[in-house]
Amino acid sequence: ASVGSKSAVVTIADMTSLQVEADVSESNIERVIHHQPCEITLDAYPGLRYQGYVDKIVPTADRAKATVLVKVGFVTYDSRVLPEMSAKVLFLTKPTEKNDLQEKPFLALLKSAVAERDGKKFVFRAANKEAQELEVITGKELGAYVEIIKGITPGEKVIEKADPSISNGTKVTVK
Repeated sequence: ASVGSKSAVVTIADMTSLQVEADVSESNIERVIHHQPCEITLDAYPGLRYQGYVDKIVPTADRAKATVLVKVGFVTYDSRVLPEMSAKVLFLTKPTEKNDLQEKPFLALLKSAVAERDGKKFVFRAANKEAQELEVITGKELGAYVEIIKGITPGEKVIEKADPSISNGTKVTVK
């Protein structure tokens, strides 16, 4: 389980102490604790995940952004991690197992977004202010989510609840 994900930047004190600086919303800072396990993903290598931990919560807030600076250390990293790279940090409730880090990320949707009819599964994509039905192939289930193996690509906007009243061409508003 995770607490949340934040965009961040890799910074450096020296080559042996690379850290990620993440701005955490003031409303979520009480959920971040010292030595909390994290998972770090570099924007340059989205398929790679690194184990991390909360090293320091800087005791001042940025009033303009309503955030608190959190410094996240790497448990281990390799030569691909460079200063000033963009990164994402996922604050975890328990450490990620090393074997899990080798698994490739996959696309998942809320189960409620996937409908079934005549033995086929589909989702509705919001395109040009209309619902567009797309057939999908699903994989493993993860709590309230289901893996999408084929049918849509990451970043596509889909309707969160595949309601029976929605069909191809139904007018939709994207929020």
